[in-house]
Parts: sequence; structure tokens; C-alpha cells
Amino acid sequence: MAAIETDYLVIGTGGSAMAFVDTLLTEDPQARIVMVDRHDRPGGQWNDAYSFVRLHQPAAWYGVASLELSDWQRETTGFNAGMWNLASGTEVLAHFEHVMKQFLATGRVQWLPKCEWLGAEGGTHRIRSLLAGDERRVAVRRKLVNATLARVEVPSTHPPRYEVMPGVRCVPLNALPAIQRPFANYTVVGSGKTGMDACIWLLENGVPHERIRWIMPRDPWMVDRANLQPGPEGWRRNFEFSMVQFDAICEARDLPDLFRRLEAGGALMRVDPAVEPATFRCAVVSRGELAQLRRIGEAGGIVRLGRVTRIEPARIVFERGELPADADTLYVDCSASAIQALPGVPVFDGGTINLQPVRFCQPLLSASVIGWVEANIADADEQNAMCLPVRGPDRPIDFLHMWRETLTNAAHWRQHRAFSAWMQSCRLNPQAVILRGVEITPEVKKKLSEIAERAAQAGGRAAELLATLAAA
Repeated sequence: MAAIETDYLVIGTGGSAMAFVDTLLTEDPQARIVMVDRHDRPGGQWNDAYSFVRLHQPAAWYGVASLELSDWQRETTGFNAGMWNLASGTEVLAHFEHVMKQFLATGRVQWLPKCEWLGAEGGTHRIRSLLAGDERRVAVRRKLVNATLARVEVPSTHPPRYEVMPGVRCVPLNALPAIQRPFANYTVVGSGKTGMDACIWLLENGVPHERIRWIMPRDPWMVDRANLQPGPEGWRRNFEFSMVQFDAICEARDLPDLFRRLEAGGALMRVDPAVEPATFRCAVVSRGELAQLRRIGEAGGIVRLGRVTRIEPARIVFERGELPADADTLYVDCSASAIQALPGVPVFDGGTINLQPVRFCQPLLSASVIGWVEANIADADEQNAMCLPVRGPDRPIDFLHMWRETLTNAAHWRQHRAFSAWMQSCRLNPQAVILRGVEITPEVKKKLSEIAERAAQAGGRAAELLATLAAA
């Protein structure tokens, strides 16, 4: 069989891959693309997520640049009532499926689902069908696009990170909706956004706070969802959110002082004001959700003994001790890590494009930016100067690293007039999202100017503060 010829071979069809291709197709009308994925439909980890998964932020922030995801309706019930809707996993998958149909309709995209990339010899790549087992060759004229570096883990595809002994009922979060009998107790293992979602789902479905135990290896810092509400009613608060962050970076004496300022200004929240969080992973929750999570702690249900190492019928063993196991308990595993450390490679690396975040906690906008840069900037050094990888969040200090890297990229972006013009019209651009439907008055322009000035100061101060912390 003759090799398929293409300009770009994209490995993966998750959100970042879709956002990259969407922009590349628009910016380079001649580009031809082959996309390969082990799933049978686009959407990446959304295919493996639990059925009740929802976006953390309003749907207006998500998807690809060319197609709106949000229906611009507000939530009317639940702990997010009054805010812009959070798209469900089903809605997100439908969005990406529709986008793929648009790609295929151009005649410039070929999609190979249920296939895996085996590697390359020269410019020819080997692709194998996971169903038929046969191999195909793809000759790439320009570049390979690696959209798999995120390595997102979800509970349904990764076993627990601890021993589960016989006689213990432990299920991934995905299995909760299929439970057909009541348990006397429920124990959620994991303090990330997945663990939060498990607790909230149990509460929404009638489980009392007193019957939930939440194993929290590390307390998290969280973003208040009210800070991310777009439109005429939300833009002022979002602008204040930005200024609180930049002011905190500029004025903080050390890391604890930074987070005191962020919390006092309403930028970040924590479950227990008496417990210093040890992680920051960009989790977004509403104040209503936070209140429910705190009630679990008030009922004595939060366990802070480090990670679980083993669960037995009669006890739970932790890094820093053990506890008796509650009788008739369903354990809900949320220990998979959705965010992995980046591999330390540049975005533009010879004949390979490594899709990575280039803006704070916004992987899809980042991929769209990379698509624009690939189509419009020829020099590899300039490409990488505009696309410095922004590390994934984990420790609180990463808040500083991520803003320093983001603001470094932003400084390069402002120097490029064509890119700046494109960003102003890009649907995924935070500023464009927040100002949707807002009249650009002198007040708005003044506040934008103030934010830009403070952001520039914060970029320099973040680098100074990090150097001081490294030397301490």
C-alpha cells in the first residue's frame, strides 16, 4: 500500500490537538493534515472520564477557536446556580465530534481513529490499526505534531496508587452512577479536582456529609469560579482578580505572604483556613461547592495522614499512620494524576511540534497559539521565543513559575503586531471571553491599561522572588 502523504502528522485528537489543527487550517489554507488517535472518536481523555464530569470553568473558555461551545445560559440549580453554564462531558465530546466533521469536510484532514503511532524512519511514519492489526505508512513533508505530552490520567484507565486487599470494595469514580445499593459509608481517596467532584456528586445525590470520609493527602489552593464569569456582569470582578494576583506578586515578601495576599484578595480559597495547602493545580470551584466540602471536614470526615499505601477490610494504612476502616464502606478511587510534569523539550524542536501550555492553565488557547505561530512565523528561534512552555501546576511555588513564564511569553506577543491582532479576535483569548458583550468604554480601556502595566511589573518581580526563594 502506498504511503499517505501529508504536511503534518498529529498524534492525538484530544482538546489541544483539535485546537491546534483548527487554527492551523484557518491560518495556512494549503496545509494538509493526518490525525491519529487510539480512541474511536475525538476528545482524548474526555472519552475515558466519568459520566458526570463537567468543565471547571464556564464553557465560553473552552473548545476550539472557530466554534462556540457555550450556549450562554446560566446554571439555575445546584451549587453553581447563577453562574454561566459548565458544559458536561457529553457536550464537550459532541463539540469535538462536530469540529472533526468540519475538519473532514475541508478535504485537507484525514482521520485515523483506533490507530497508534509506532515511530518513524526518516520522514516516513508507521501507523498500526488497533482493530485490524495492519500497518500503514505516512510520509510527512513538514512536521510531526506530538499532542500526547500531557499524559492525562483518569481513574478509569489507571489502577489505584495503593494496595487494595481482598474484601475491600474499591471502584474508580466512573463506577459511582452504576452503584445499585446503599453503603453505610463512602470514602473518597484523592484531594484533586476529581476527588472534589466525587464528594460533590455524593452530596448532590443525597449522601449525608457524616457518611463521607475524604482522604486528602495534600490540601489544595483553589480558584473561585466567580472570578471567571464573562460579560457585562462579570468583567469588573475578573479584572480585579487579575490585579489581585499581580499586586500580590509585586508586593509579597515570601511565598507564605504571597498566598496570604491572594487569599485575602479573593483570588484563591482553601478548604480549611487553619491548614496551609501544599498544592496548587488550577482547580476551580464555586463558593457553594466549597461550603459543601467544608461541611465534610466539620463532620470530622477529612483525613490528613498523607497518601494511602494500603486498604484492608479493617484498617487504612497511610504514609503517616493508620485508621480503622468504617464498616460497609465503598472506596472511591480518585488517585490518578490528571496533570503531569512536562518533559523539558521545546515546543518547536526541529521536525517536531510538542504541544504544551504557553499560558497559565489554558492548554487549548495554548495549542491555538502554537498553530498560529507555526503558520505565520518561519524562524524557529522566534517561534520558541513566543512559545516558552509553561509548566504544569503542582506545588504552590508553581503559581509564581507559571506567571513568570506566561508573562515572558506575553511580552513577546505584544511585540508582534499581527499576532496581537489575531489574539484580539481569538474566541479562546481570556480577554475576549471576559469582554463578550461589554461596551469598550474609557473605563474599560483604563483598567486594561492598568492591568497591562501591573502585569509587566509582576513578571519582573516574579523572577526576583523566585531567585530569592531558590537562594534561601
